[in-house]
Amino acid sequence: MTIVRRTFLLLLLAVFLVACKSAPILNINDAALNTDATMKLNDVTKSIIIAGNGLGWQMKKVKPGEINATLYLRDHVARVKVKYTTTNYSINYVDSTNLDYKASDPNHDGQAVIHSNYNGWIQNLSNAINNQVYSL
Repeated sequence: MTIVRRTFLLLLLAVFLVACKSAPILNINDAALNTDATMKLNDVTKSIIIAGNGLGWQMKKVKPGEINATLYLRDHVARVKVKYTTTNYSINYVDSTNLDYKASDPNHDGQAVIHSNYNGWIQNLSNAINNQVYSL
């Protein structure tokens, strides 16, 4: 393999690895809650707050059916809004610090992107909400 070809392949690999650190933002919209008909909105509120707090999120009830959640990890900050009813919930990006947010990325078809760890945090929050609500 020639040096030029090897250099090109290494550069291509480096670009790929850098691109892998960002991903389209994961928003969860209208995910079903596995609740029974007797569950009240306050029960769902408590469950979401317990789930978020258990993962290190700071949860603040804004009004019935809406919680602002903030996660501080080292010098990274993620803020999301959790909207919910007794039957479903949504988790949507609000803003972030030091997570390489871009409102539009040509490498991802113009979608908003963020550091890929963010999506894992959102998936963990979603799983924790489902588990907490299910345990009631």
